[in-house]
Amino acid sequence: MDGVPETHTGWTFLTSHARVLAAIAEDRRTRIRDVAVRCRLTERAVQKIISDLDQDGYLTRTREGRTNAYRIQPGTILRHPAEAGMTVEALLSALAQHDDRRDDRREHSAAAANSPSDGEG
Repeated sequence: MDGVPETHTGWTFLTSHARVLAAIAEDRRTRIRDVAVRCRLTERAVQKIISDLDQDGYLTRTREGRTNAYRIQPGTILRHPAEAGMTVEALLSALAQHDDRRDDRREHSAAAANSPSDGEG
C-alpha cells in the first residue's frame, strides 16, 4: 500500500466522515473497499458513513452497472455550529490544497535525494 500512512492510534482532527468524503471527491467511482483501505476503516464502517452522508444530503449514489457513482453536493453546509456557513466545497478545497502542497514537498524531497551532491562526479 504505497503512500498510505501507518495506522494511527488516538484522536485526530478530521472525522472519518470527512476522510470518506475526501476520498470520494478524488474518485467518484471509487469502490468501498478502496475507500476503506485509504481511510484505514472497515468496509462496513465506510458503508455506514456513505449511508449517513447520503441520508443527510452530502452526496447521492447512482448505480452504474455493477458499481456506484457518487455525486457530492458541494453547497451543503457542514453540520457543526462552529463551522456555520462553511460548505462541503470549501472543506474539500482546503483538503485538496493540503494534499497538493504535501505532494509538492514529496516530489521536491525525492528530486533532492536523487540529485548528485556538490563535489561528486
